[in-house]
Amino acid sequence: MKKRVGVFVCDCGTNIASVVDTEKVAAAARQFPGVVFATTYKYMCSDPGQELVRNAIKEQELEQVVIASCSPRMHEKTFRKAVEDGGINAYMFEMVNIREQDSWVHHDREQATQKAIALVRMAVSKVLRNQPLQVSTIPVTRKALVIGGGIAGMQAALDIAEAGHQVVLVEKEASIGGKMTQLDKTFPTMDCAA
Repeated sequence: MKKRVGVFVCDCGTNIASVVDTEKVAAAARQFPGVVFATTYKYMCSDPGQELVRNAIKEQELEQVVIASCSPRMHEKTFRKAVEDGGINAYMFEMVNIREQDSWVHHDREQATQKAIALVRMAVSKVLRNQPLQVSTIPVTRKALVIGGGIAGMQAALDIAEAGHQVVLVEKEASIGGKMTQLDKTFPTMDCAA
């Protein structure tokens, strides 16, 4: 069965479109294997931009989505939610950073556009290989293991215990204290090290 990929290229106002020919990127994306829909929009992260993604998923029967826009750090969660709200597993989505990694670092429009096309081509190739994932949670036992009964290990164990968690302190020697027990007196008080 042939997979159906949708590509969405963001102008980001003029942040991207002033350097990258986003229409040319979308036109090139339409020629990539698996791509059945490609378009541009002024602000993909806006509510109308996300609505465009959700509607295209349903109308074009998309199975994977690539969005070429800004940094994933900024809007990956936004787009994953839009894709999921459109009816696709959130992990059947790839994001391409053509703002920070392309338009902001290039001045030559043709070279920046070619780079954006290459980045989108790579993302389309990757998303075609993606598998649906499910988020799961694993219960955590709030218990710590501290290895080494020297000064640092003992202090770590005390700090964790004072924070209200159970601690297991493991030391390979017969007694705790580490190198400190080999000293006679400690500076500045000249107290006995033991």
